[in-house]
Amino acid sequence: MGLLDFVKDAGRQLFDTDAEAADNIKQAIEIRTVGIENLSVDFDDGVCTVAGNCPNEATHTSALLLVGNTKGVEKVVADNFTFPEPAEEEKEKFEFYEIVSGDTLGGIAKRYYGKASLYTRIHEANKDLIPDPNKIYPGQKIKIPLD
Repeated sequence: MGLLDFVKDAGRQLFDTDAEAADNIKQAIEIRTVGIENLSVDFDDGVCTVAGNCPNEATHTSALLLVGNTKGVEKVVADNFTFPEPAEEEKEKFEFYEIVSGDTLGGIAKRYYGKASLYTRIHEANKDLIPDPNKIYPGQKIKIPLD
């Protein structure tokens, strides 16, 4: 996954100045994900470059969304942020979705699965990004499980 675009002025604030951005983002990744080796994070004018070795695709995706959903991050470059290629039956099947004004996880679940009560499936897939299913915001990118 090379380059992802995000809403620069939305998300959790992890830093006040560009000088502290890389260290704070790296620390957030280390706290919220497990098993990433050789993690490095660089930040320059809204572009965050992440490199390292993830244990699996799920950790990789969670870390990228965590970085991108940080206030002040506009683009995430992840050319050297790798994970082992899973067997076909183990591949995570999802699509990215950007929250818009008026969205709820229940509404999104109804659109994708036909039942609002299945919002817990979306919440579980994004628990690192959405601690409270009632607190999502426009511009936030999440993953929608498709299998």
